[in-house]
Amino acid sequence: MGAGAGGWHWNDAWIFVSVVIAERLERDRALHAALPMVGATLADVLAAADFLHHSVPSRAELQDSVRRLAGAGLLTIDDDLVEVAPAGEQLWRTRPFSGLSSAVLSLQAQLNRSSTPGDHDWTLDDSTYAAAVREYSLRLADGR
Repeated sequence: MGAGAGGWHWNDAWIFVSVVIAERLERDRALHAALPMVGATLADVLAAADFLHHSVPSRAELQDSVRRLAGAGLLTIDDDLVEVAPAGEQLWRTRPFSGLSSAVLSLQAQLNRSSTPGDHDWTLDDSTYAAAVREYSLRLADGR
């Protein structure tokens, strides 16, 4: 599920598409509730990742991909809030349209053509990851 040495991994594209979906959903919720948009939470990203791939990324998968994407200027991360950066928006808008079923694969190919992974210094500690998983689990139990 990875790319060649130094390239983008499938997980990077999976997390990027998950952040795009999560941020769009949060933007819609904030707009309808007349609230300010502050980004998607890690629980939002986990929910979108599960929707896309029917699995929740591990702490290491999430941390590594966010570090690579943020380091390349495609995402911004502040504590547990993630947003698509302007360069990420441009990447998303110029991708070949493929629908969600193949969005991750087409996005990985586009990442490999357009940019190189970076290395942001963000760290996802175990307790923050566990809190995000717990929040997502509660949403599932509530049917949200």
